Amino acid sequence: MRASEGTPQPQLPALSFRVQLSSTRRGARLARLLAVQQLDDWGIPRDGRTTSTVAGVVAEFAANAATHGRTPGRDFALRLALTPELVRIEVTDTRPDRLPPAPGRVPELPGAAEESGRGLLLVEALADRWGTGLRNSHTKTLWAEVDRSLRHG
Repeated sequence: MRASEGTPQPQLPALSFRVQLSSTRRGARLARLLAVQQLDDWGIPRDGRTTSTVAGVVAEFAANAATHGRTPGRDFALRLALTPELVRIEVTDTRPDRLPPAPGRVPELPGAAEESGRGLLLVEALADRWGTGLRNSHTKTLWAEVDRSLRHG
């Protein structure tokens, strides 16, 4: 049977971007800046909702990679994939032993005096879908998808 006759073939991302960055606060900041630039290069407006949503998710995932997913001397990776329907964000770090809570199981807001603990709540509010998975015994990936059709830009 030819692919066009029955079973739909999985659609590959039309465009993708991948970069490896140092597991530092500077690397996390650069991840957000590079994501915004890449979306702009793909024709997605910098001032649009899609870009602001992706930037927020990348900032949180990259900060987590640099803070909680850090192994000295090892980098984290940012990957973006663009299809007509969505932007997929993946951040892979080197601490598979530190899995975040599953989507829908993120703890409530921390106290006002707490300096951390809000990031995944933000991701849950911004992303249309998100989750985590082990790539292998040495890395884990946090991923999120942002639907483009709902954000007009």
